[in-house]
Amino acid sequence: MKPRALYLHIPFCKAKCLYCDFDSRALGGCELDAAMDRYCTALTSQIDTYGAAGELDEVETVYIGGGTPSLLGARLVSLVERVRGYCDPTEFTCEANPESFTLELAQALREAGVTRISLGVQTLDAGELKAIGRIHSAEQAMLAIAQAKAVGFSTSCDVMCGLPGQTLESFGRTLETLVTLRPDHISVYPLQLEEGTPLARLEEQGRIAVPDEDFQAVCMDLAAEKLAGAGFERYEVASYAQPGQRCRHNITYWTGKPYLGLGRSAAGMFDIPVTSEMCNLGTYPFYTSGANLSSAPQEGRVRYRQLDDEGAQFDTEHLTPREAMAEDLMLACRMTDGIPRDLLTRAASCIPEADLRAACETAISSGLATWDEDALGKGALRPTHLGWLDGNELFGLFWGLAE
Repeated sequence: MKPRALYLHIPFCKAKCLYCDFDSRALGGCELDAAMDRYCTALTSQIDTYGAAGELDEVETVYIGGGTPSLLGARLVSLVERVRGYCDPTEFTCEANPESFTLELAQALREAGVTRISLGVQTLDAGELKAIGRIHSAEQAMLAIAQAKAVGFSTSCDVMCGLPGQTLESFGRTLETLVTLRPDHISVYPLQLEEGTPLARLEEQGRIAVPDEDFQAVCMDLAAEKLAGAGFERYEVASYAQPGQRCRHNITYWTGKPYLGLGRSAAGMFDIPVTSEMCNLGTYPFYTSGANLSSAPQEGRVRYRQLDDEGAQFDTEHLTPREAMAEDLMLACRMTDGIPRDLLTRAASCIPEADLRAACETAISSGLATWDEDALGKGALRPTHLGWLDGNELFGLFWGLAE
C-alpha cells in the first residue's frame, strides 16, 4: 500500500526553546540562509525521487513540521509547490511560529495550496513565554491567528500547560482569549521536561519550579471544560476541533495507515509486504538497504527515522504482525472513538482471543475504558476520563499484547 500521508521535517529555528529536544538547529544570518538552501535542495531531491516513482500518488494529507517551517519564507512556498506537483492532498498543513508568519507568507502559502496552518502559540502570558524561551509575544501570536484566518486557512493553535510560573488562572486566561479569536483547532500539551534540555537543567539546579503532574491534569480538565463550552469537540487526548476540523494527518498516525517521512529526523511507517517495484526504484532504501527483497522482512510493519539530510541513512525497526496490531490497539486508545469492533476482530487474527478479551475486560473493570454501542450496533471500547488520566496504564495494557 502506498503512503496515505507525507511528513516533511524542517530542522531550523531562529532560537531553540528551552524545553525542546527535537532535531532543530538555531542559526542566524548568512549561516542560516546557506544551511536552509542546502537542506531544501536535498529535500526537494527526495520529494522528486518518491514523486517520480509514483509513491506520492495516493497521498491524502501533507504536514510540514519542525523546527520552524515558516522560517524558510519563499523556500517553504517552493516546497509546497513541489509536493503539489505530485499529489493533490485534501489537507495540507504547515507549522508556523508567530514571529516568522507574515501576511505575505500566509497569502503565498494559500495560493500554493496549503489548507491549514498550525501555530505554536504555547501561552499568551508574557512571563510564561519568557520562561520557556519563546521569542514571540502574545500580541504576535494573536496577529498570526488573525492573519491565518483572514486568508482562509483552517487554523490550529498549540497550547502548553505545566509551564514554569503558570497558574490555573493564567492558563484559563490563555484559553479564554484564544477562543475569542476563533481558531478551528486547539491542541493542549503538558510540558515534558526532557533530559539534557536547558529547562531540565534549570529545574535540576533549583533555579525554576515546574508544576507537577497533578497540576497538569487539572489544566487538562479545565481545557476540556472551557473548549467544550466554546463548541470544540475533544477527539483525541490532547486535541480539540470545531465540527469538521479534525486533523486528518494526525489521525493517520493514530489509525495505522502508512505514512512517508522525508527530511532529517522525519519518521515514517509502512506495512509489509512492499512490492518489488518499490524496492527496484529505490524509493524505500531503508527497507532493503540495497539488498534483495528476499533478505527483508516478509510480514509485519517497518518504522524508520531518517538520520541525515540527504535521505541515505535510516534507523529502522521491524514490528511483527502481532506487535503491529498491538500498536494499533494502543494508539486507538488516544482517540475518543476508541477501539472499534472491526479492529478487535482483525486483532484476533494474530493475538490470542483469550489475551485480547482479558485486556478489554481489565480496561473496563479498572474504569479505564467502557464499551459503547451506537444506534447502528457498531460498538467500540472507548477510553474514560480515568483512562486518559492514567494513560500509561491504559496504553500499556494493549501494548502488552505485543508478546
